[in-house]
This record gives sequence, structure tokens and C-alpha cells, in this order.
Amino acid sequence: MPVRRRRSTALAAAVATAAALGATVLATAGATTATAAEVPLQDYELTWGIKQSYRSYVGMFGTFTPSGGATQAAGNGAFTFVDGTGTYDTTGHTVDLAFEGGLVSKSAAHGFEITFTDVRFDSKAGEITADIKKVDTSAGAPKTTEGDDVPLATVAVTRAMKDMATTLTAEAGEYLGSATYAGAAGDPLTVVQKTPPSTPPASPSPSPSQTRTQEPSPSASQTAPTERPETESPAPTSTKTTEAGPSASATEAPTKGEVADGTLGWGVKQSFRAYVVGPVAKGRVTVSGGATQAAGNGAFTFKDATGTYDTDADKLTASFQGAVNFKGHESGGTYGLDLTLSNLKATLDGGSGKLSADVNSLGTLTKGVVLADLKARSADLAAEKDVITADGVAATLTAAGAKAFGGFYPAGTALDAVDLSVALSDDAQLPGGGSSGTGGTGTTGGSAGGSTGGTGGTASTVGGTGTTTGGSTGGGALATTGSDIPGPALAGAAGVAVAIGAGAVYAARRRRTQQ
Repeated sequence: MPVRRRRSTALAAAVATAAALGATVLATAGATTATAAEVPLQDYELTWGIKQSYRSYVGMFGTFTPSGGATQAAGNGAFTFVDGTGTYDTTGHTVDLAFEGGLVSKSAAHGFEITFTDVRFDSKAGEITADIKKVDTSAGAPKTTEGDDVPLATVAVTRAMKDMATTLTAEAGEYLGSATYAGAAGDPLTVVQKTPPSTPPASPSPSPSQTRTQEPSPSASQTAPTERPETESPAPTSTKTTEAGPSASATEAPTKGEVADGTLGWGVKQSFRAYVVGPVAKGRVTVSGGATQAAGNGAFTFKDATGTYDTDADKLTASFQGAVNFKGHESGGTYGLDLTLSNLKATLDGGSGKLSADVNSLGTLTKGVVLADLKARSADLAAEKDVITADGVAATLTAAGAKAFGGFYPAGTALDAVDLSVALSDDAQLPGGGSSGTGGTGTTGGSAGGSTGGTGGTASTVGGTGTTTGGSTGGGALATTGSDIPGPALAGAAGVAVAIGAGAVYAARRRRTQQ
């Protein structure tokens, strides 16, 4: 029989409300419950990643599967639940919303499958809840635990309801598989209304119905929503210059030629970055030669593109400056993992292409290794303001790429998406930052990180202890079995590395691969 656990709703709501809104709000809510006016709400979305280290842990050995309209951001990112409906309390300025969509977190290697449904956000209680079903097969016979309205995190509610700080609960730790999650900081939570596009009114004077505040914004300070500056009408567009400059056609780049500049944003693979700086490899990630890394052990940006383009034929070839080094499994001053990727080159032809790099593994350099097959969202490479942009290009690991990573991931594994921006003229403006983010040249390190940078540039230490994956904070010890996980070789090597404290397994595997 499955174990079903129900929360004490009244007690949990009282405690959460007192923490989030204060005793004054409790008194006010109690006095006005009978007469509070509630306005129906719809078309809301909730975005929350639970906790980045938990996603890294599951992403390395298992999968996340959204359903029912829910989605997950690229690069093992946050989850979005849709079609939120509920009510807005105009007296207390609070919302209570329920969202459509489900999520399954599963790892056959660790023997768990967790299903999240009926995700809810209650700003009055200051919490996010969900119905959860967990099937645990780690001990052999399946054990099922279910809970309704399980409080996953308390929320520091803000007026805008964007990037709200969250704190995981003891219940979250119980279902996610590690008591250390209780009281830990979760990912930020955002709740927004998805307003469909509308045609601007013909008259500059809004009608009475248009002046009404449409989007309630609860806050602990109980500020009336009608005071929001966001409800002001946008500036008139009649002053916008619509005439093209007389020299526009003269300065427009030709349909084919040489690339003037450009950037490539790529994170390699999020779970690999987390593994390198995590408690197993205890290593660091170093960028050099002009490459940068986004904060929080994020993606990399390679710059100073050179190459050629042909927008009529939808062809692009671009090479980028900068390098990234992954180093870990240190033993006696020797690293079992020491991998550098440099001189990255991307090609696209009708939407398909390749991503290659020079690969230096444990001191052995191999040039022009095709790491990934690329597939753009569109075959069209039309330039806009002399800039060709191809964001979210899918990257799939090749057989040669799998060899470069020591067999950690099999060929066909989805890598982080690639973002390309190339300038066709010297005065063209490249997008600033992009989804890959920006950061200083330096090092993201784990406990063994130190401040030593890679070759080719000045390095510094960023990130402290790094991202935790597996271990006590990941819901159990690293598995050493399971052929259906993304990196069976990685799991086995990690288990041995923990046992002998050496990391020689990776080194031996790399040397056998090279031989």
C-alpha cells in the first residue's frame, strides 16, 4: 500500500503567513475574511527551478520530463508551469494560483521517480506547494510515498512577483532524497501573467476599462496595486523616426564576404561543468585567451570571430578566439582530468552544421576535432543590421566528441545549445551578452579550485565551493551501475574516485582512448 501523507493545512498556513507577511497582516486577514472581495485570475505562468544543484544531480544520471504544457528551459534550466488560475484578494492584496502541467524527475541509476502535479502559489501563506508521488526502488521492492499540497518552499513575496527568494522545506528534503535541503536556498521564483498581444488603441485617451489595473501584484507591504508605476501608458510612438537615412543602402553589407567580428556562446554541457567543480572531481573551470564565463559556473563566450558568410546560400563559417580548461581529480599534484578546448569553429549550411575545436587532453593535442553536430532553428541566415544571429542551435555529441570526453557521454547526447552572432561590417553592433551571459576571464572552482588560471590569460577565482552534485546534497551516493544513464563511464569512474580518492580511473581511461 502506498504511504500518503497530508499536511496540517491550518498550522502550516498560519506559520508560513506569519513568517512571510507578519503578525499585522494576520490580524487584518482574520478581520476581513468574511467580506474580502476576490477577483478571478487567469493566464498566469510560474517559473521555478527547485534548486540548481538538484537539477545538476538528476541531469547527470537521469532525466526531467515535463508534461501537460509544462516546459523546461534549455541547458537543464528552470521549469515553467502554465495556465495559472485563481483569485486576487483586493483587501489583503494577495493571490492564490493553481497551475497546469506536471514534472517527472527520474533516475534509474539511483532508483527513484518523483512526479510533481498541481503546483500552487499562495502569496498570503508565502509558499509554493505541489502534489507529489515518489516511487523508490533503491532497496529492491518499490516503495511509494504520496502527498497532497506538499509545501516545497517558503517564498519571500515581492510586489513584482519576479525572482522571489525561496527556502526549501523539510518536506522538500524528504521527497528529493536529502535532509540537507531543509532550510537551504532554492532557486528564485517568478509568477507573471501572460497577456496576449493587443493592437494599440487608435485614440491616445484610454477608455475607462483600460485604466483599470489588470495585473495584481501582492506584496508584504500591502501597497495598493493601483499605485504601480508600471500601469502608466507607454510613451507615444508618433515621434519615432520612420525615414531611412540616405546612406542606409550604401552601408549595407553585401550578401557574401568575410566576417568582421562575432561571438559564440556555449556551455559545453551543464552537468559536466557541475561535475568538474563538484565534490567528486573537486576541480575547476578556467577560461583564457579572451573567453569569458557567466557567473554561477555558467556558459562560456568565445569572441573575435573570423570567417566567411553567404546569406543567399545560407552558409556561415566562423572561428572564435579563447579557450576553456576543465581540471579535476587531483592526486599528488597530478590531475586525472585535464581537458582544454580552444579555437572553436562553427559551420552552418542550410541550418545544419558542425562545431569543432582543438582538444588538449592530459597533454595530448588533437586539432580540429568535430565535437558536435549542429541544427539551427531555421535554415535562413538573413542578416539584420549587418548581424547574423542564430540562437538556441541544438548541439549533439559526435563519436569523436565522445572520445574527447573520455567516454563520459555516449555519441548522440544532447549538449548545451549554441548561440551565434556574427557582424558583417566593422560598425555593426553585436548583441550584448546574450543567453550565454558575460563574466570576467578567470576560474570557477570547487574546493580544490585555488586561484591558478589556465594558459593564455590572467585568471582569478570565481564561485567559491562550486556547484554540489551527488553526495549528501544530491539525494544519495553516486551510483556505479546503470547503462541507461547519460554517462555510465562517468558514474563508474566517480564511484571509484570516491573510494580511492585518486581520480586515476579517468586518467587511465583517457590514456587507453589515446592509445
